[in-house]
Amino acid sequence: MIMKKIIIVALISGLFLIACKSVRKKTEEIQNKNEWVSLLDENSLKGWVVKITRQPLGENYKNTFQVQNGVLSVDYDAYDNFNDSFGHIFYDKEYSDYKFRMEYRFTGEQLAGGGNWAKRNSGIMVHCENPRQMGIDQKFPVSLEVQLLGGLGDGERTTGNVCTPGTHVVIDGELIKKHCVDSNSKTYDGDQWVKVEVEVRNDSIIKHYINNELVLEYANFEVGGKVDANKELWQSKEGKPLSKGFISLQSESHPCEFRNIEIMEL
Repeated sequence: MIMKKIIIVALISGLFLIACKSVRKKTEEIQNKNEWVSLLDENSLKGWVVKITRQPLGENYKNTFQVQNGVLSVDYDAYDNFNDSFGHIFYDKEYSDYKFRMEYRFTGEQLAGGGNWAKRNSGIMVHCENPRQMGIDQKFPVSLEVQLLGGLGDGERTTGNVCTPGTHVVIDGELIKKHCVDSNSKTYDGDQWVKVEVEVRNDSIIKHYINNELVLEYANFEVGGKVDANKELWQSKEGKPLSKGFISLQSESHPCEFRNIEIMEL
């Protein structure tokens, strides 16, 4: 009888400890939301995955992406010619509802072989396809691009635009099928740091902020349009909502830097 009571007490105690751990875990998960979390190590690419055109996944070709003192740089010192080596570095986790922010700037001169359109041009790709399913020769992941442009010192050039590789968006009630739509941002010349923030709400709405000003928003994003790999797969998903995905940063032939890369899950 005494042994039976001991066993019952032990079982109750065990269940109580399991319940406490579960509550603590849920509390920690709630606390982790609605807080800004850094995605970049001070001096390493830990947590990030590189995919560059014609290179296998994980191959940081010619050391294109580098991190030093908390700054992630796109570096072409080891290149002679760009040769369509379009690159993306993915944070290795899917997200759906979140805010993402960082600072960026363009530095130096564009690498030989880069397109005229790619001068002082980079981007944040949100709701990206999994980099592990990208084709070896694929240039851009299916995604929604927050296009980042630097001024050319002559005239206006907006930043925080949206481009749509393999996707469509709705703006002011109209399904937009053209590749890029300009924001209403200011022009930022030179090598100044510019703040960009993106608010992503599942498949319903995305907002772009530049230096704390709302410059563009769009809604109801879906799969659609031209892709350069896995065509049958994406054709079978045509018109379906795009509700989650990875986040990546681009290398498109002009050196640039990113810092204070943070995310807040909502």
